[in-house]
Amino acid sequence: MSLRVFLIALLALFAVPLSAQDRLPPAPYAYQQLPDPAQEAKAKRLMEELRCLVCQGQSIADSDAPLAGDMRNEVRTKIAAGDSPDAIREWLVARYGNWVVYDPPFDIATAFLWIGPLLFLALGGWLAFGRFRRGEDDAEGSA
Repeated sequence: MSLRVFLIALLALFAVPLSAQDRLPPAPYAYQQLPDPAQEAKAKRLMEELRCLVCQGQSIADSDAPLAGDMRNEVRTKIAAGDSPDAIREWLVARYGNWVVYDPPFDIATAFLWIGPLLFLALGGWLAFGRFRRGEDDAEGSA
């Protein structure tokens, strides 16, 4: 009896991810372009500047994730309604945070992202300089 309960529990555990699949149809403008080419060009430029929150390495223009499709739909809908790309970007940043843009602004939360590489470069230079200098001192002491 306990083996049967264990197998049912195990089957239920593996069935949970299957029930999490997205069964909703894609948003109307997720894969459909705007009829006005100028508006579509604006939307395309903006979509290439926005990061897919699921893929994180792709823009929403390149991603096939359902969330990226929803974001493309929002961008195209707002562009068609006459919103500016800057206003849409600000709305998405307010909704999803600075992570949604590839070029986050410099503030207290992103300071390490901007300054960190320079600090590591300076630390590496300092360590290399110290190592080379110590090597010269060792060479002079043994001669």
